[in-house]
Amino acid sequence: MAGRFLRAFKPISRFMPEIKAPERKVGFNEKIFWTILALAIYLVMAEIPLYGIGATQGWDLSYLRIIFASNRGTLMELGIGPIVTAGIILQLLGGSGIIELDMNDPEDRGLFTGASKFFSIVLTGIQASAYLIGGVYGQLPPATSLVVFLELLSAGVIVMLLDEMVQKGWGFGSGISLFILAGVAQGILWDMFSPVPLGPIDQGLGSLGIFVAIAQALLTGNSLAPLILRSPTIGTNYPGILGFFATLIVFFIVIYAEGVRVELPISHADYRGFRSRYPIKLLYVSNLPVIFASALFANVYFFAQLFWNMNGHPSPGQNPWLDLLGQFYTPQATSTNPNPQPQPVGGLVHYVLAPRSLLDVAADPVRAAIYVLILMGFCVIFSLTWLEVGGLGPSAVAQQLVDSGMHVPGYRRSSKPIETLLKRYITPVTILGGIIVGAIAGFADFFGVFGSGMGILLSVGIIYQYYQLLIQERAAEMFPAFRRVLGE
Repeated sequence: MAGRFLRAFKPISRFMPEIKAPERKVGFNEKIFWTILALAIYLVMAEIPLYGIGATQGWDLSYLRIIFASNRGTLMELGIGPIVTAGIILQLLGGSGIIELDMNDPEDRGLFTGASKFFSIVLTGIQASAYLIGGVYGQLPPATSLVVFLELLSAGVIVMLLDEMVQKGWGFGSGISLFILAGVAQGILWDMFSPVPLGPIDQGLGSLGIFVAIAQALLTGNSLAPLILRSPTIGTNYPGILGFFATLIVFFIVIYAEGVRVELPISHADYRGFRSRYPIKLLYVSNLPVIFASALFANVYFFAQLFWNMNGHPSPGQNPWLDLLGQFYTPQATSTNPNPQPQPVGGLVHYVLAPRSLLDVAADPVRAAIYVLILMGFCVIFSLTWLEVGGLGPSAVAQQLVDSGMHVPGYRRSSKPIETLLKRYITPVTILGGIIVGAIAGFADFFGVFGSGMGILLSVGIIYQYYQLLIQERAAEMFPAFRRVLGE
């Protein structure tokens, strides 16, 4: 039965925009069509500029862009940020028991969905207002500000509905995951093939895309040595040859880590011949710790820059609170960078943004070490938190096995002995997995990987999930009797 908090959203949920679940079985090819359509709409919106806003206006906010699948100065300025934030907040409240929630109850699920939509729309409005009030786009006329606000709010609702359409069975997987993957893939392709010129070819710069720059160097007979690191100065980092190979290596490392697991033998209590194994993956909670940690870091970055901008760009020492949160420095405009973005130079924000090249790491190794330790620490904290919130803890898993009639050979048919056994594996694996994903994401950035270390971790996890989902869906399509095994 829904708690008081969720029941408060019952009248509101009637007015929330909604995508109806399909009343028939949607075929494999039709799901492909709707998934591609949702992705196409997102990509088109990510290229449509906001009214009265230039393509170079606004803040770069690269860390927000990667995690929240947003694009600067377009309808996708906010991306999936409000939706992800609303979902995380409500799931943490529900999993921790602060609000009464039973996801096995259809009424609770419906009210939870309505509450998620409501908070997504509210957070979209709040974040859009913060962008306008905080001067992200400079000083805009009131009429233009109102139009931009309505554009961002409408775009947020459309993205929410696209995600709901995919999740309710019209498409595959989750729209949120699909948009994150598309954003990371775009970033990687841009780093490889962008024709945007950085400077004279004879100075070893060439175009932004590393493959284009290599082709230009070979055609002009220039050395490839300047393209290896491609960091002309500290804080200036372009896609390089080292970054490309580092990207491939990190992809393979994450793919390998996804397959590492410990398998516990289990058998059915009523069918003695039925034996199986319960897998405990090294990345037990998948890429969720990276999403939580990166979203936290991205919001620290955004609000630090917002407050610094709203207070008139104070110098260090003028405002102790801003000195603690974050200080920024805006470089001089150049021909290759006519609209330079403020760079963090102090405060907390300076230590939650990764150095993006070996040159940056060598210039400030203390900052690099602190960043990796903070990232690994938060990944471990979020991993352990999600064990209970997501129902993945030893007690919850033990009870699920007992309720399904399974038991571990050699142990009594009770949840307590199985829980004790699972604690030996789940808790250490969760901590180790959090450390590993944090270390991979952190060190990958040091080598200038394309799409950032966090982006690669998320994209590999999403691709792996989609692979499993498509194989399962295709098998169910070819062998209808298999659906009973999948519970469909």
